[in-house]
Amino acid sequence: MEIWQVMLWPLLASLLLPWILVYYGLHIVQRQIIFVDLALAQVAALGNCLAILLGYDAHDWQSYACSLAFTLIGAAIFTLTRARTQVVAQEALIGIVYVVAAAGAILMLSQSASGNEELRRSLVGEILVVSPTEIWRTFLLYVGVGVVHYLFRRQFQLITYEPQRALAQGMSVARWDFLFYALFGLVVTTYVHLAGVLLVFSYLITPVVCASLLFDKPGHRAGFSWLFATLGSVIGLYASYRLDLPTGAAIVCALGGVLLVVFPFARLRRRA
Repeated sequence: MEIWQVMLWPLLASLLLPWILVYYGLHIVQRQIIFVDLALAQVAALGNCLAILLGYDAHDWQSYACSLAFTLIGAAIFTLTRARTQVVAQEALIGIVYVVAAAGAILMLSQSASGNEELRRSLVGEILVVSPTEIWRTFLLYVGVGVVHYLFRRQFQLITYEPQRALAQGMSVARWDFLFYALFGLVVTTYVHLAGVLLVFSYLITPVVCASLLFDKPGHRAGFSWLFATLGSVIGLYASYRLDLPTGAAIVCALGGVLLVVFPFARLRRRA
């Protein structure tokens, strides 16, 4: 009973919230801009660090608004760098954004008395102490984002899987791209406040990579990505409780362990 008292709400958060990250992960892997989620998460953390430097608590609405504003700026940058003819790969520009945002966060937090603790929290989050109100509020927000994606699923699918066809049909790819990144930024900003940068990246990429190694059909990849995310969450939470480990970092490592198990099975399947 004790494990349920401690881990019930973190478990619900790990089961109810990552589905939208897994969905976005399918788009991100297809677009081959793997580090865009990490960069946006770090930009969101940079906004939060600025709010802390200005004297706000990390959980105040001002901190969330600052994170969201920074994330929308990042979304605009990524939209513009994809829409124009590229001299360098977009992934290189994404990497630069991430490094600058990370360095900026370190500089800002170096001026804060609790800088080291805030830097750790921005990386691994505080999912162990997440409240029921935060879970349900975030879940409803993600449902709203999911509804928008469902209503405009044709446009989002086209700009991800067939961008040249979208251009040929007269779609404004840049506008739809910005909406995609803006909604993505909203999701990332919210989850960074709950679980940190590293867990956001792991939920977005690792389950999708596991499923992509085993399956070719998008439907199978989506379903098994959620399954792998759930499996990694349960293993990580249990290990965190039994071994007294940081919960976010334990889930990240558990997801990596799932990938290590999946990889040899994927090689055998491809050979067969």
